[in-house]
Amino acid sequence: MMFRRLFVHSIISRNKCSSGGHIKLTKFSGLSLTFNQQIRKMSNEKSNVLIGTHSGIFHCDEILACYILQQLPKYEKAQIVRTRDDAVLKDCDIVVDVGSVFDAEKLRFDHHQKTFQDTLGSLRPEFAEKFSKVRLSSAGLIYTHYGEEVIGRLVKRLKGIELSQECLRRVFEKVYENFIQEIDGIDNGVPQHPDEPVYRISTHLSARVGHFNSEWNSTGDFDEQAQFEKAKELVGAEFVDSVLYYSTVWWPARAIVTGAIKSRFDLHSSGKIIELAQFCPWKQHLYDLEKVEKCEGDILYCICASAPDDHRVICVSKTASSFVCRKFLPPSWRGIRDADLESVSNIADTKFVHATGFIGGAKTRNAVLQMAINAIESTEEEQST
Repeated sequence: MMFRRLFVHSIISRNKCSSGGHIKLTKFSGLSLTFNQQIRKMSNEKSNVLIGTHSGIFHCDEILACYILQQLPKYEKAQIVRTRDDAVLKDCDIVVDVGSVFDAEKLRFDHHQKTFQDTLGSLRPEFAEKFSKVRLSSAGLIYTHYGEEVIGRLVKRLKGIELSQECLRRVFEKVYENFIQEIDGIDNGVPQHPDEPVYRISTHLSARVGHFNSEWNSTGDFDEQAQFEKAKELVGAEFVDSVLYYSTVWWPARAIVTGAIKSRFDLHSSGKIIELAQFCPWKQHLYDLEKVEKCEGDILYCICASAPDDHRVICVSKTASSFVCRKFLPPSWRGIRDADLESVSNIADTKFVHATGFIGGAKTRNAVLQMAINAIESTEEEQST
């Protein structure tokens, strides 16, 4: 619904999106400091709470910041005021990504000022070892201060699960590491690598949000507020998906990996092989639990079943995101299948080994276990380098 009011020295146009509650304020001068009070009276049937952010081209970080805030009781029905006018922002209850001020007590969360250098690690010292290189965007700032509360509420509302404090902390960390940090890094122009990457990823969430903005050569009508809401719906859905995955899929796997690590010497005397009782997201748990068990780097292979007659031996990579494994399967096995692989490996029921040697398959558990044992004993890799 469109409202137009004539004020001294300016004409202000506002759009209110029925899906999200939105007000856009164009650039103007001489605005009365009581303007937001007028907004609250005129257009906000649901709430008198205002979230301020900047007008113009929108980005993934402030959209996510607004979405996260709207998951909290105080802001769930809040109007989003999009403006760069300090007089208007002054009367907003909370301001993100605009205003050149970061002051959590005053609910001001901008990161563009020269003095801002904060990371998740600087604001939350318990994460300093891991997250001290990427400056926060408005998404990271809001997540740092409200993320755990929002995660707890989302999981309870959508899944009926009350998360333990340990689970909540771990999920908060993983969602930041694998979702929020990317948005912070892109928005702040933090390079992923010291050198130019071999290829670029152009389908990330921030890029997709950018496509909701008006094209430079567009000649048709453009509803900026409707596009902002569409972008917020996309970003919000992916945020919720990340929260639910780490809360209800990733975290429950920890008990399975814990059991596998503790029983690894029963599987083989070297302790270098683990067996998952059920396939699950295991890698990051393995790296975390190796620190707890003081066996970092010791485990080389994981075996598991994807079906009764389909078993896997998977090489443990050096890090969760690395393609380099602690020890690959022997070079002579790589890229061959079935009878040829049985002949070369001298192990019955083998099915394949990937050309890079990071994974192999067999018809039986005993076969993949023997593949892992033989790979531990093999000196082929060392001789070929």
